[in-house]
Amino acid sequence: MADDGVITIAHISDLHVGSQYFIPNLMSRTIEELNELRPNAVICTGDLTNEGFRQEYATAQTFLSTLECETQLFLPGNHDSRNVGYVHFEELFGQRDSVLSFDRIRVVSADSSEPDLDNGRIGRERYGWVRDGFKDEGFFKIFALHHHLLPVPGTGRERSMVHDAGDLLEVLIQSGVDLVLCGHKHVPYVWRLENLVVVNAGTACTLRLRGRTKPCYNIIQIDPDDKVKIFRKYPYGSQELIAEFSCDERKYCKWEKVEAGALTGGGLI
Repeated sequence: MADDGVITIAHISDLHVGSQYFIPNLMSRTIEELNELRPNAVICTGDLTNEGFRQEYATAQTFLSTLECETQLFLPGNHDSRNVGYVHFEELFGQRDSVLSFDRIRVVSADSSEPDLDNGRIGRERYGWVRDGFKDEGFFKIFALHHHLLPVPGTGRERSMVHDAGDLLEVLIQSGVDLVLCGHKHVPYVWRLENLVVVNAGTACTLRLRGRTKPCYNIIQIDPDDKVKIFRKYPYGSQELIAEFSCDERKYCKWEKVEAGALTGGGLI
């Protein structure tokens, strides 16, 4: 934790090691930037590989082993579960469902992938487990999965949200979850639904990009009063403040851009 009590979480996603669009220099640069940032935790929301093959997993592990952050969480995406790839994920990266606590943060992460399918689900058989993971109070609560929980503009036809998104949203809201982290379609975005903020990450190190999006990842800062700032960071480039909200006051603002220290957008509402 930083001396000022601010907790920093780096949120990366969709590395797609093994894809023809994977750029090793972008991967190396992203890791270099994260090591310079020294976040409290790094969370990767899936698609570490492109086809789920063991060699792709081994290459991804070689890159990610150079992360210096002590607290790391990885979960699989639909590409990771191709070709029985979930077996290699479990061997090299650990459990596909997990609960992680650090500082005053509680993260429940769930594998939303289905073998050899692009769509996803959590399933009612895991709702009780999700609720139990968030039953303790006093934590800032984060739920992590790979697939979209809400439709994201600029991603084309929405065919691959989790099938039980409505029921899952109800579970998360009733559990008092503050933040949801996901990836999948390579388009970064932030939504607010009631008191839940959903943050989608882009691809950090590939050129599998839609429209005018660029390779990027998210940086999340949580201060001692649970006021949260979410930044979009471009490898080799700048960062933009994209959203800001207060858990206690339930105020929220989505910013357009940060340039030269000047904010364009609105105040907290």
